[in-house]
Amino acid sequence: MISPDWCRMMAAYNAEMNRRLYGAADGLGDAARRADRGAFWGSLHGTLSHLLWGDTQWMSRFDGGAKPPVGQKDSPGMIEDWTALKAARIATDDRIAAWVAGLTQARLAGPLTWFSGQSGREVTMPLWIAATHVFNHQTHHRGQAHALITAAGGATGDTDMPWVVDLAGLGLVP
Repeated sequence: MISPDWCRMMAAYNAEMNRRLYGAADGLGDAARRADRGAFWGSLHGTLSHLLWGDTQWMSRFDGGAKPPVGQKDSPGMIEDWTALKAARIATDDRIAAWVAGLTQARLAGPLTWFSGQSGREVTMPLWIAATHVFNHQTHHRGQAHALITAAGGATGDTDMPWVVDLAGLGLVP
């Protein structure tokens, strides 16, 4: 099972990589961000919007906060304005960090129950499995976004977790 420390590390990695991705995407211009590059969610903008949608959906289950305003199918266009998308990303990364700050091992081991619109039924699983899925989903789509940025001539810098995350600042290494 994962631990609260692992979740804090992954949330920090998520936030830092999002800063790097959005910073690199800023340099591409709107047309390049919106060009359909054949990714699963079409464009870089669509991929980043979907990623925000997924984080918002899962956080609504984790912390009881607001759900995304659209369904998954419409997630690539959830926020059309680039500046608004960047602001929502920062706010959501802060929301994730606040949530993981309060996690305990007992809470991670406990159940999470929600109604899944995707499967049309109520689902229950240990919170640690759902949290693992969220961090995996983030990494998956950030990898796609990274490839789209690189193909468009942008650069994010290093992506390797041990050199991206301030592990000492998180109290994870001496």
